[in-house]
Amino acid sequence: MTDEMRRITAIDDPYLLLREVTNRLAAAQQEVTELARLRRRVVQDLHAQGMSYAQIAEKAGLSRGRIHQIRHTGPAPEGVFLGSGAVVVATPLRRDDEHGRTVVAVDDVSSGKRLEDLARSYGLDVTSEHVPVGGNIDLGRGGLVVVCGPRMSQTMWDLYAQDPVLSWEQADDGPWTVVDRRTGTVHRSGQDSDPARPYDIGYLGRLPRPDGRGSVLAIAGTHTQGSLGVVQLLSSDLAALWGQVGDRPFSTLVGVEYDPDTNEPRAVELVCPLYRHDEEAAG
Repeated sequence: MTDEMRRITAIDDPYLLLREVTNRLAAAQQEVTELARLRRRVVQDLHAQGMSYAQIAEKAGLSRGRIHQIRHTGPAPEGVFLGSGAVVVATPLRRDDEHGRTVVAVDDVSSGKRLEDLARSYGLDVTSEHVPVGGNIDLGRGGLVVVCGPRMSQTMWDLYAQDPVLSWEQADDGPWTVVDRRTGTVHRSGQDSDPARPYDIGYLGRLPRPDGRGSVLAIAGTHTQGSLGVVQLLSSDLAALWGQVGDRPFSTLVGVEYDPDTNEPRAVELVCPLYRHDEEAAG
């Protein structure tokens, strides 16, 4: 029996015991899920390096059937792209000045819900919260996925400012744009162009937490349709994104063509490279 088990079983208060056992079971289940994910990742990596399942089995002291089962069952490794164990999905609240109340944009609700569903499909525990109207959000936590642009939150503005390649900037005529410092390209929403068209730009990046103890997965659009497009890209191409950047800091931009009646993405594509920030620093 472990020390933790001895501590729990020694609790006399039945309500405290129930709470402690429940919390411990939840933590243990998260650990089991992440260990299974790591095990599958190791098998996939070894197989990708050219080893057969039989060779992996022999080296690991397991049966070939067991190795094949590990490779094809359990939580997929790319789920770590979103977080490890537990994920918090945060979407912004907005101020309706006309009616003097706080509201949530429909597109933000959709983005948040789809991210939650995506994370759960990879065996991650998910909770949700809102970035308050004032924009203050505690970024010093693990597993944060924040859907919020820089104009709505000084905290997020400061986070985006750490990106060494892509810069949020307000154009002289008012609209927000994203500037690629490497190429000089200014990425602008179709809503803010002349003639206007149903096209938006979405930002996706993993940026360092202010406390230096992890990272935040940040998503934003120049309008809400851009965020929806980023979420669609994650839903369809998470394995490819994971294969290129893993869990390292990066950023990229997504071009989103959407239905003007529903705001639903019709087509999404990367409009710049997946910029690895460690490579930018080395360069």
